Amino acid sequence: MENENTFFAMMARMKFINRWALMRNSYEENISEHSMEVAMLAHALAILGNRRLGRNYQAERIAMIGLYHDCTEIITGDMPTPIKYKNDKIQEAYKEIEEGAAKRLLQRLPEDLREAYEPYLLENKLTEEERRIVKAADKLSALIKCIEEQKAGNQEFLKAKETLQKAVEEMKCPEADIFCREFLPHYYKTLDEL
Repeated sequence: MENENTFFAMMARMKFINRWALMRNSYEENISEHSMEVAMLAHALAILGNRRLGRNYQAERIAMIGLYHDCTEIITGDMPTPIKYKNDKIQEAYKEIEEGAAKRLLQRLPEDLREAYEPYLLENKLTEEERRIVKAADKLSALIKCIEEQKAGNQEFLKAKETLQKAVEEMKCPEADIFCREFLPHYYKTLDEL
């Protein structure tokens, strides 16, 4: 197959896709940076769940799901949230597009490796708990971006910050609640304060 073995070269292109395209940014964030942060946060939420709430998450697997959670944007681009979630019809169509993009990316791996990567790229391979933890980590990463922009004096992200804070609360994710209570306040500090 012509595209076989191009998977990792395609993944490397995540650094060229900027997030928050409709907003004035103090600094740009690409999906590679965002995905690393989501992986780290998802891992932390899983560890919190295991240690504090008696869960039995596979933290490393969840971290890998977080790492690849937006990789389909290499093909689809980053769809702005107000459009992506405008209504159920758009959301359903976009999920179908994302699934097709994930399958196309998997085709870029040698056949003997594809099955190992399917759980990270295909939504239907995730458990509900994994989906919830990675979604919470994704929202926390976006909230952290808003906090960082606010600290830089950029008022453009204030409404997004309010919306994301509310969204995290409404998720009813105890792991995210613990993170927000214990760790999120420190994102408001300067380097000297840390």
